[in-house]
This record gives sequence, C-alpha cells and structure tokens, in this order.
Amino acid sequence: MATLSGELKNDLLTLHCSPVLSGEQLRQAMGFRTLGALHQAITQQNFPVKLFTIPKRRGRFALVADVAQWLAKQSIENSCDLIKKEVQK
Repeated sequence: MATLSGELKNDLLTLHCSPVLSGEQLRQAMGFRTLGALHQAITQQNFPVKLFTIPKRRGRFALVADVAQWLAKQSIENSCDLIKKEVQK
C-alpha cells in the first residue's frame, strides 16, 4: 500500500502543484461529482480525510499525502472481484 500511496501522492503533486488541496482540486481528487456534494460531506462530518483550516484563509484544506493514502486504502480494500475471477480462468 505504501508504494501505491507514494505513486498517488506524486501524481497529485504533479497535477495540482501543491501539497495542499481545497475546493475544486479536493473535489476532483476525492471523486465527488460536484462541489455541493463535497460541501455536504464536509458539513455532515462524513468526510474520510483529515481537514484543517488556515488562519485568514477561507475554506478547509487537506494534505495531498492524506488524500493519496486514503485513495490507496480504498483501492486495496474495495478492489473488484472481477479481476480475481478473470485471473483464475
């Protein structure tokens, strides 16, 4: 999982040019369809990644490393059985 997490972290850093994500970048990285869906998850305290605020800045922020680690974990824990079935054939 560490290797996958590292690769995802590097990809996100390259794509967004920042170790911190918020707003549209965070929506895209986490796979939410709309900003409204992202805000709803945050408001309902149903957001799977640690968020933080920055003084004198609007919004909430997440570290690329935390998002990458969460994505890697989801990929491993929720992989489709289709791949396993095709390999067994």
